[in-house]
Amino acid sequence: MNLYVSNLAYTVSDDDLRRVFEVYGAVISARVITDRETGRSRGFGFVEMPDDQAATAALNDANNQDLSGRPMKIVEARPKEARPQAGGGGRSFVGGGGGGGARRDFDGGRRDQGGGGGRDRDRGWDRERDRGDRGSGGRDRGDRGGRRGGYEDEGW
Repeated sequence: MNLYVSNLAYTVSDDDLRRVFEVYGAVISARVITDRETGRSRGFGFVEMPDDQAATAALNDANNQDLSGRPMKIVEARPKEARPQAGGGGRSFVGGGGGGGARRDFDGGRRDQGGGGGRDRDRGWDRERDRGDRGSGGRDRGDRGGRRGGYEDEGW
């Protein structure tokens, strides 16, 4: 049985957690979850025990037991839910749909595999290369050149 243990003090280590639960029976693993960037404890962990009766006894007896100045909260861990893939779909102001979870360049596509569906990609307009007759690096639209309009589009 896998147990979820929360409300842990930030100083609690994997070994501290293991010692608490070994009183009730064999422990396969005891792990305090840490932040990826800082390495600091996130205040919760998981304990896996092979014997369901021992795990149930630990859950009932050690719940609210003090460990390093804080009462532990123990429940049976739920199975990990499937999470949606990161990066795909949706639209934002800098790009949008197409591609999967790889890092995106500024117009929505994937750098390593082309992606697709990014902003203005299907209109043939490239912000960096097609300056029209603006001449000011894309900031001044006073002469009507560039992406939208232009004198030829207005029937002049």
